Amino acid sequence: MVAQVLLLAALAGIVATSGAGFGAAAWVVGLTCGVITNGALARGLSNHRSDRLGPADWVTLARATLAVGIAALIADSFAQPVSVPMLVSLAVVALALDAVDGWVARRTRTTNTLGAHFDAEVDAFLILILSVYVPRSVGAWVLAIGAARYAFGAAGLAFPWLREPLPPRYWRKVVAATQGIVLTVAAASVLPPAVNVAALIAALVLLSESFGRDVWWLRRQRKARHTRPAWGADPSPARKAETPAGPGRRRVRTGIAAVFTALSLLVVWGALVAPDNPFHFGLSAFLRLPLEGLVLIALAIVLPVTGRRVLAAVVGPVLALVILLKVLDIGFFVTFDRPFDPYQDLSYAGIGSETLSKTVGASSATLVVVAVAVLTVALFVLVTLAVFRLTRVAAGHRRWSLRAVAALGVAWVLCWAFGAQVVAQTPVASTSTASVVVDQVSALRADIADHGVFAKEISHDRFHGTPANQLLTGLRGKDVILDFVESYGQVAVQGSDFAPQVDSVLAKGTQRLRAAGFSARSGFLTSPTFGGISWLAHSTLQSGLWVNTADRYNQLVASNRFTLSDAFKRAGWRTVDDVPSNDPDWPEGKSFYHFDKLYNRDNVGYQGPAYAYASMPDQYTYSTLQRRELAKPGRPPIFAEVDTVSSHAPWSRIPGMIKWSRVGDGAVFNRIEAAHHTPVDELWSNPAGVRTAYAQSIKYSLRALVSFVRHAHNPNLVLVVLGDHQPWSIVSGLGPSHDVPISVIAHDPAVLHRIAGWGWSNGLRPSPQAPVWPMSAFRNRFLTAFGPHPRPGYSP
Repeated sequence: MVAQVLLLAALAGIVATSGAGFGAAAWVVGLTCGVITNGALARGLSNHRSDRLGPADWVTLARATLAVGIAALIADSFAQPVSVPMLVSLAVVALALDAVDGWVARRTRTTNTLGAHFDAEVDAFLILILSVYVPRSVGAWVLAIGAARYAFGAAGLAFPWLREPLPPRYWRKVVAATQGIVLTVAAASVLPPAVNVAALIAALVLLSESFGRDVWWLRRQRKARHTRPAWGADPSPARKAETPAGPGRRRVRTGIAAVFTALSLLVVWGALVAPDNPFHFGLSAFLRLPLEGLVLIALAIVLPVTGRRVLAAVVGPVLALVILLKVLDIGFFVTFDRPFDPYQDLSYAGIGSETLSKTVGASSATLVVVAVAVLTVALFVLVTLAVFRLTRVAAGHRRWSLRAVAALGVAWVLCWAFGAQVVAQTPVASTSTASVVVDQVSALRADIADHGVFAKEISHDRFHGTPANQLLTGLRGKDVILDFVESYGQVAVQGSDFAPQVDSVLAKGTQRLRAAGFSARSGFLTSPTFGGISWLAHSTLQSGLWVNTADRYNQLVASNRFTLSDAFKRAGWRTVDDVPSNDPDWPEGKSFYHFDKLYNRDNVGYQGPAYAYASMPDQYTYSTLQRRELAKPGRPPIFAEVDTVSSHAPWSRIPGMIKWSRVGDGAVFNRIEAAHHTPVDELWSNPAGVRTAYAQSIKYSLRALVSFVRHAHNPNLVLVVLGDHQPWSIVSGLGPSHDVPISVIAHDPAVLHRIAGWGWSNGLRPSPQAPVWPMSAFRNRFLTAFGPHPRPGYSP
């Protein structure tokens, strides 16, 4: 009961983060169901004094606790909208545990009458509460699914012969599990309505057939009715004396066992040959022979029972870990265009969770994290069980297993010798699992060795000791803004179906800047990151070093490397960091970049709404910089790094431009509809819609930038505007470049004259022939162009 109350409190807390807590109905239903569940269990323990709660019963009790939480959520759904992902996640876990308690009971040999009855009643209760939720989208007839078990029990009060014990029947459990699965899928609304209705009708037909068969069997037994067993008698198959199974029942069991063995084989085979990148992902990629699988079966055949079990206990979790690494590799290729590196990337878990929370909301982010944790545990359990079953079956059929291993081994050698391939660069003779392990070990060794290499690169800095009077002499008296436009990649201006729209904005922006007396030159830089982790790009550009990993970043910010902000500060500029996505706690801003002032989401006075990830529109970011820094009289020149994040994924809520005089403290945006607003789940179900939304966000960011320059009326303004990285692969495609546009904008022709030798294109749009530099080359080239000439022996 305590666990159930704690679960209700936790659910109420999660619901409260979305602005509303549990209603009275939720608490009443939840607590009532908890009391009934515990009371029924206490009565069962009293009636079955010879039984006690075993390990499997505790699993069933956990399922009952989850069912109580689901009942509370469903009760609350009648008063206010509830989180469907939360409800479905709880139901999925409860259904998954239904397969676990029986396995635990068999393995621990703790099957008993109480456990059998308790398991059946929890199944019935979960089906009942789910059937209460689904009818609102399908129809009241679905209630028949949940009411069937209780209607059967009520009929037994009027017709005693319906209360007679039934023979065990595995099909009965299959039908019950089907009801729960179909109802959960229907509650999730992930399928078209017609498919949901068809599945529910099929589930109801199966349920009717199952109950009908039981009623028919009981009716036939009326004439031969035997005495009802006393309380405490055990009707379960593990304890009750049963007539030996007939041929039909044996065939059913054999068929079910064969299905589970086949599923185990598919799980292990798929885990061994699954590709670890999206480029080769497809059904044909699984048409390979895994050498590791042949070795596993061969060892299972020759090892004794204890050795085989130890083998399965080790290989199962290792294989699950390999699957996890492959999934992460695919995810990282899609998101960051590179494989997963545990040594480097595990440190991003906290930041990733925070970003997810900012993007989709705290409650949804919590559900995602919980779902990932549950699925990870389920993966390790299911793969390990599959390995145990497969090795046991192989050992039990040694002759056939040896023949299969020998034949497949010969086939593997021939495929390896001739380089057979079904998919390009994907040999049929597979060692992909071993390769994943070897690659991870090699990456770990390279990461460790890189620490010393990067330390030498950090210490080699020809600008570190440059006197103040020799730094940035070509920019004296200028206000310089280093502007990172979030996700502004090459795909925005070249090689995509939406690039012409962005190019049009850039062309009009160039004309408007020219009318205000400004000119621009543009090229490309290659970013050290892709799809995210923007601080790697920021630190690369500022430090003049290639910072492409978490370890390099941590090593850099712990050093005294001379950055662009250091150069401006030493030369007499006031240095400012204006990053609306930052939280107040960013120690590196002071300890490494040495900014005089840090602006973040909490100290710029913004009173308006957030725009998906962006805590404020770009227009407000520029307005704050102008009001708090650039418009002050009698100030020193300003160097400001500004990060505009309205173009940050998920691009579901994009602001529009308003008159600068109306911006104020941003409260006006509370009264203005977003220019583009689509719920995240709806938007991301349509890749074309995501690309369109991305283009809209980039166009907004560029328009805000151009409008700011025109309305600042500052002839001493110089801007270095660039993207931090390309957008995710859903926009950029698989295998794109890591190039981002960069532009220098200035009113004074002498500024652009300094970079005439760079070969950049005129205007805001870089031409396809514009030079491409590593982002790490920019610092030295910039300091050289606007300050001292390089000493002999160095190249910019």
